[in-house]
Amino acid sequence: MEPKSSSSTPDPIHAPQVQTPDAQPLVAPDYAAAPIPSRFVRVFLGPQGLRPGWSILVFSVLMVLFTFITGSILSRASHLDHKQGFTPFAAFLSELAPFIAMLGAAAIVAAIERRRILDYNLVDASGVRHFFSGLAAGFLALSALIGALAAGGWLHFGPVALSGTAILHFAALWGAAFLLVGCVEEGLFRCYLQFTLTRSIRFWPAVVILGAICVELLIRAKGNGVWGVYLIVLLGLVPCYLLHQRKSASAGFWIAAWVSSTLFGFIHTGNNGENWIGIFAAAAIGFVFCASIYFTGSAWWAIGCHAAWDWSETFFYGTADSGLPAKGHLLTTAPAGSVFWSGGADGPEGSVLVLGVILVLLVALALLYGRSRKSALVPPVAVEPVS
Repeated sequence: MEPKSSSSTPDPIHAPQVQTPDAQPLVAPDYAAAPIPSRFVRVFLGPQGLRPGWSILVFSVLMVLFTFITGSILSRASHLDHKQGFTPFAAFLSELAPFIAMLGAAAIVAAIERRRILDYNLVDASGVRHFFSGLAAGFLALSALIGALAAGGWLHFGPVALSGTAILHFAALWGAAFLLVGCVEEGLFRCYLQFTLTRSIRFWPAVVILGAICVELLIRAKGNGVWGVYLIVLLGLVPCYLLHQRKSASAGFWIAAWVSSTLFGFIHTGNNGENWIGIFAAAAIGFVFCASIYFTGSAWWAIGCHAAWDWSETFFYGTADSGLPAKGHLLTTAPAGSVFWSGGADGPEGSVLVLGVILVLLVALALLYGRSRKSALVPPVAVEPVS
């Protein structure tokens, strides 16, 4: 027999356990019972939600479908006469359909991936400041290019084309049109595509994608500056390969920038009047816009710079924009001399001087925002784990 305790305190080990009505028995979690995704599910879903390849495919199909629907509705409702040329109203309507389609496609894909639309490189506490600094940068950069062309005798100014309230009227209309242009093109290439490619793009798949683009151009395109696309592909080949070999943390972002910038130059090959410098410049400025995400953490600077560049080029200075002369511009200008220096029918973007301006923009970005860099190298994971 065990000796009795002299204390009146009950023995915690041998004392009877009292069950209260609300008490629940403790059960060890059965981790083995957690569902394991099937191989079929893993083909479509990864740790960050829908895998990037499927995400881009779904987004592209939705984008084409929604653009066709909204474009048909807007075309019938507006009774737009396409023979009027490049007017602010025509430009606004032509961008409104893809803008609505982009928002719809992004909303659906974001829901599938358990994200917010803002997660696509738009989360930025300083977004308003970055947007307006981008506006200033775009206007100043284009003005510097115009000044260099005029100083070299490759651009001549004519009389002022507008007066009175017509100046404010067309300034506002073109401002709205090019704000949509900035939102659509940056939304597609620097927001959704750059974000999605950064999630998992690797060097060799990128080479396959860009190689397919070059083959397509070789088969289909005979002019319109296709050598600008080939050049941007070649220039990115060695740097991206070195980042891949070193397994750099930034490799995914810069390889994605290489692909998205090349695609941005590629879509401009369909414009009339483009030369190889203009196509290469489009791809190069696309790379600068990707770099702005790396330095500022969002695409707001790029949206502002893009909108202001096009507005200054088309409305304020009255030059051709990617080979498209506009109606309702403030100043009147005309190219002169060698196309290599003046840009010819392509406009200032077709002049070799544009490459220096783009380089200055890149350096300015690094100097202004490099020390307080808020890069988007690794996109945020899905809000909820995928099972």
